[in-house]
Amino acid sequence: MTRASADFIVGPTSADTSAETRIAAYDWQALTNELDSFGCAMLPKLLSPEECRDISGLYPDESHFRSHIHMARHGFGKGEYRYFKYPLPDLLGGLRTALYPHLAGVANAWNSRMGIDECYPDDHASFLQRCHDAGQTRSTPLLLQYVPGDFNCLHQDLYGDLAFPIQVAILLSEPNKDFTGGEFALTEQRPRMQSRVEVVPLRQGDAVAFAVHNRPVQGTKGNYRVNLRHGVSRLRSGMRHTVGIIFHDAR
Repeated sequence: MTRASADFIVGPTSADTSAETRIAAYDWQALTNELDSFGCAMLPKLLSPEECRDISGLYPDESHFRSHIHMARHGFGKGEYRYFKYPLPDLLGGLRTALYPHLAGVANAWNSRMGIDECYPDDHASFLQRCHDAGQTRSTPLLLQYVPGDFNCLHQDLYGDLAFPIQVAILLSEPNKDFTGGEFALTEQRPRMQSRVEVVPLRQGDAVAFAVHNRPVQGTKGNYRVNLRHGVSRLRSGMRHTVGIIFHDAR
């Protein structure tokens, strides 16, 4: 997917615009088509540069976070990230709540096509209650930081038996100004075929919604299931911050 293919999917970027209003301003039929076709869809200019700086500026302040992960210690790659604790910062909490209903419709359609019985409720609070009833109570939105040589191995963010099948990442830094390298990439494993790679050309404030684990693909004999992983290529220079919005909570 190129930036050109997503240029018509534009929403407001003012810091004064509520999360619900700015999310509703996108062309969700076009975004749904992108998700169905490629497993990912860009939301250009979701955040303003000022909002990006405000969020990335939270990273050194431990009071906002519940845990700090160094990727190399766990074989995840090289770099670090922090999980936000509840209550989330207002902007991130608002975006998580506002994005969920639009993505739940896509997720339910995907499950139906893949023969999966799970049906997600219309509002995020109801889905979080399901997570908490299943013992998944820890917040999952996270802030990632990369410096030269850092990378994120291909992975899936699954934190328990309940996992919402779509998540969102927002690039907070400006490519070729704040950093070089560090491209966001998806791989898609297809049955009896070689894997497909999708590199998403994000700019500062752009978001990408993407499949966490599986998605359906229409074949000549009906729908079949593909397996996706995502990661970040090696940072060449500078510093890169990204915020990840995951809709299920962790055990």
